[in-house]
Amino acid sequence: MRRPAPLPASPEEPTSGDVAEGSPSAPRRRLQRFGDAGKRYAGGRDAGAPDAEVADAGHPEVDAGLGAHAGAEPDGYSVTAVIAEEDQDAVRSAMRSSEVWRAARARRKALRAEIRRFTQRSRRRRLVVWGSTGALVALVLGSVIAAYSPLFAVEKITVAGATSIDPAVVQQSLADQIGAPLALVDAGRVKSALAEFPIIESYALEVRPPRELLVRIVERTPVGAIRDGDVYSVVDAAGVVLSSSRERPAGAPELDITDGLGSTAFHSAGLVMRSLPADLRATVTQVRATSGDDVTLILADGKTVVWGSEKDSSRKAAVLVRLIAAAPQSSTFDVSSPTVPVVG
Repeated sequence: MRRPAPLPASPEEPTSGDVAEGSPSAPRRRLQRFGDAGKRYAGGRDAGAPDAEVADAGHPEVDAGLGAHAGAEPDGYSVTAVIAEEDQDAVRSAMRSSEVWRAARARRKALRAEIRRFTQRSRRRRLVVWGSTGALVALVLGSVIAAYSPLFAVEKITVAGATSIDPAVVQQSLADQIGAPLALVDAGRVKSALAEFPIIESYALEVRPPRELLVRIVERTPVGAIRDGDVYSVVDAAGVVLSSSRERPAGAPELDITDGLGSTAFHSAGLVMRSLPADLRATVTQVRATSGDDVTLILADGKTVVWGSEKDSSRKAAVLVRLIAAAPQSSTFDVSSPTVPVVG
């Protein structure tokens, strides 16, 4: 059979310097190195062509490549094996590149998932914080608006604790607070209004939504009436004049105090009167005191009680009550020393 004609070189094929090793065009470059013989083996030769014809082509590089396979398969097998190895290297390189690309894509995907998870947690935390803050602000604003709105204006004033004065009189003195929002009740004007009542020792304001203002007052306890010329002045333990009249008020014991209201004798007498039980205090008609350690009480039935100083007044009062119950016919009781009282 005749030798096949050599394949013409394609002008589009790049030269060996233009093609990198391992690229898909590498086999073509290797064929160019082997010349026409390589092209014949790559393109195929007629079946049964003698090996000598290939050797006679005068290509020592091909002969050297074929020498390693002498006595084996036809001569074109070596070139085909080289081309197949080149293709396998290209495939393996492509597979490695694909694996690297897949690993990088998986890493980017995991990183995006982690960022998304972290941002979702932060967003959820921010939502909780902002929601709580918003609810608190809304509650405060709502309370303030409601407290200062006409819906919570004073419509009713209630007075508690008044016994010696008429509650209606106190309510009338606070009438200017009617219509004012509960949060805007003028404490200064309330104080000025209640100062007109000397009997009031202290007070407290209590707001009762939606429209009530409660005034709790504590009255002063009168300890007696002290005479100054023709006028009797009812005073409490602090010496505050509660009322004045030309006649001694009923139920107010007469105070016979040396050196007047500012003395230690009056201070002791006032504390003694405040320590007495209400039923016993009501029976006292006169209080005498020449000093802080010499207080004497005169009872309505003529009994005399030697009290001494204001020390242990509560204990002395308890002892006196038991002594009067035990010896109702006695006229003198000395409780200046409560541990050793004397009945006469």
